[in-house]
Amino acid sequence: MVFLASDTSHSRLPLIGLCQIRHNDHVHEPPKIKSIVWIGSSRRDLKSFPAEVKDVVGYALYQAQLGRKAPSAKPLAGFGGASVLEIVEDHQTDTYRAVYTVKFSEAIYVLHAFQNKLKKGIATPKPDIEIIKRRLKVAEEDFKMRQAGRGRFK
Repeated sequence: MVFLASDTSHSRLPLIGLCQIRHNDHVHEPPKIKSIVWIGSSRRDLKSFPAEVKDVVGYALYQAQLGRKAPSAKPLAGFGGASVLEIVEDHQTDTYRAVYTVKFSEAIYVLHAFQNKLKKGIATPKPDIEIIKRRLKVAEEDFKMRQAGRGRFK
């Protein structure tokens, strides 16, 4: 029997045992990264945010692309469940928000990015909720078109 000696310990493992352990490990497939689709002015608006805020939003969107939920992402109330998420980030004396949906299997749709102008309350302002609702409908139509074969996700 062949043994493998470890430099850090005096124990010896049979080489056959080591090989069985290595070959029984599950090989992980690389994660499928979903596309990001920007609706309306969301990308341009996000680019205007401070760098620190863009980092937080970018990380949350990357996690969404991997099928995960970043700790900073919370379900947006009024949209029935956790398919529409909001990232709220404070920077100095301002609050920034980005809203996206994970409702679709092949893409993350960024619906809205804005600086919260209200100084009282934590609710998303009604005009912004209306923008999000309109853009969610646009996202649904876009996804249907892509699924129908007129535009595939890449």
